[in-house]
Amino acid sequence: MADVLNPERTESTTLNTELQTQTLDAPADHFDPAEELTHNPHAETPRVPHRVVDPRPVATHSGPEETELTGMEDFAAALESFDREQAAEAAAQAYDDNVVTGTVIKLTDKHVVVDVGLKSEGLIPLEQVLDHAGQPKLKAGDTVEVVVEREEAEGGFLLSYDKAQRHRVWDAIERAANDKTPVVGTVLGRVKGGLTVDIGIKAFLPGSQLEIRPVRNLDGYIGQQIEVRVIKLNKKRGNVVVSRKELLEEEQTNKRSLTLEHLEEGAILTGTVKNLTDYGAFVDLGGIDGLLHITDMSWGRLTHPRDLVNVGDEIQVKVLKFDREKQRVSLGFKQLTPDPWLDAVERYPIGARVRGRVLSVTDYGSFVELEQGIEGLVHVSEMTWSKRMKHPSKLVKPGDEVETVVLSVNPNDRRISLGMKQLLENPWEHLSERYPAGTIVEGRVRNLTDFGAFIEIEDGIDGLVHVSNLSWTKRVKHPSEILKKGEKVRAVVLGVEAENRRLSLGIKQLQPDVWETFFAQHRVGDVVKGKVLRTAQFGAFIEIAEGVEGLCHVSEAADTAGTPIKLEAGQEHDFKIIKMNQDEKKVGLSLRAVGEEASRADVEAYKQPVSSSTTTLGDLVNWKRLEHE
Repeated sequence: MADVLNPERTESTTLNTELQTQTLDAPADHFDPAEELTHNPHAETPRVPHRVVDPRPVATHSGPEETELTGMEDFAAALESFDREQAAEAAAQAYDDNVVTGTVIKLTDKHVVVDVGLKSEGLIPLEQVLDHAGQPKLKAGDTVEVVVEREEAEGGFLLSYDKAQRHRVWDAIERAANDKTPVVGTVLGRVKGGLTVDIGIKAFLPGSQLEIRPVRNLDGYIGQQIEVRVIKLNKKRGNVVVSRKELLEEEQTNKRSLTLEHLEEGAILTGTVKNLTDYGAFVDLGGIDGLLHITDMSWGRLTHPRDLVNVGDEIQVKVLKFDREKQRVSLGFKQLTPDPWLDAVERYPIGARVRGRVLSVTDYGSFVELEQGIEGLVHVSEMTWSKRMKHPSKLVKPGDEVETVVLSVNPNDRRISLGMKQLLENPWEHLSERYPAGTIVEGRVRNLTDFGAFIEIEDGIDGLVHVSNLSWTKRVKHPSEILKKGEKVRAVVLGVEAENRRLSLGIKQLQPDVWETFFAQHRVGDVVKGKVLRTAQFGAFIEIAEGVEGLCHVSEAADTAGTPIKLEAGQEHDFKIIKMNQDEKKVGLSLRAVGEEASRADVEAYKQPVSSSTTTLGDLVNWKRLEHE
């Protein structure tokens, strides 16, 4: 009856049932729990999950019973989802901004699983509990404080270790920020623009706030404990910014004030080496830096400041100069000890044998350190008696320990001359005994020069054959005309000068002296046959024997009548010897006097018994005249 009396209601009920079924289908297909887990603490009633109605046509069911069953299943699923959402919101309302304590169950590759007493386990993102070395700070069984953030769609509650830490230490951090009190933290790692520091919570330390001077290698601070000051914090966002630079600057300012009270020229202070350069070292005296120049580091010679000090070394220095206005300080280290050159003459007498270390080797010798600040030079000429050494490096090298002899000391120029060959036997001392003049020696041609040839007769002993001692007969312009380098030759010792280390040799002396032979066989007045070698304005040079030349002056180049005769190279004539000088090896010749020689022959013939009676008184007078010429 009810259906008849109220047919519209019946139809409406049926329609509503179908619509309700369609509405319940949609949440099951389109509900996103992640969108509905947002907590609203100001809502008075629980929020109803948002339902999305599918605008597409609903498929026709085979029958009313099947449609009703399907709708009930969808409704149950939607109700379960709604209940879960409400539980999550309730948990979030209960624990939001509240720290709860839980127990670590296990660690996975992404989370720390914690039992916080809820119906599901809580998950802390693993990166929140890693130390500076990337290792977890928690292990199974540890008690940990966390903040429950929300329930995850895939199950479990998302927990925050950072927020719990922030809640626990936030008040202390705020007080430190307000009072500008330093806090101690551990550098966890590097992030963009700076470092992460654990001060109870993670704080950001900008790279520009790490040191007073810019730092290139931030990674070197990871794992270190440092003092910082909180310079900025935002509780709502949980951001904290810290600075180490501010503390260092304040510390430096305080140290500088204290240092300036005692800083004056001549003061001896203790400082720390901060930096090294090629020209010196910068030393922190306490809030103010001073330059220790390399020339003021040691009385000796340094190639680089690191040869004496290293960064971080604590050293004593003396203030040499101080400009208070510019706050520039010049420091000295060697000035703390006496100048070793002041009594060098007494400590290193001439002739003393001393040992030292070779510092460097140059083309002209080697420098030997006898003590800190005292160096001596062993000149290349004082290293060995031999003249064949090409370079000092053939005998010594840097670092060698050598024994030397003091040759001279000049403290004003800070120079000491040393010798090494003086420790060896001088082969020149007894050379004249072993090679007296006239000794024939044999050696190898070591070198050729314009003025002669050097012949090595034994190790370290070279003799010089001057170009004039190469040949009796040949005019030698260069020794290469007769000798070759490396050739083995014989020579005669002409003389030894041991003090000057000179040995004179001769090669032509191995042959008889043609001049001696000539002077022994000829006298003034002899007529000899000669060949014109060359001419000059004053006369002509005539070869009168092999290797022997004479000069015919222009005044003597005439016939018996006084008529000049022109001499040309290659001509041969008879010449009369009119002068002889054996010491200077000079012979004077004459063409004009040759005619008179014939008269002398006639006189000689007259003096002999002859049968001829044709000799006249005039002939005898002429003979007498010639005899007195």
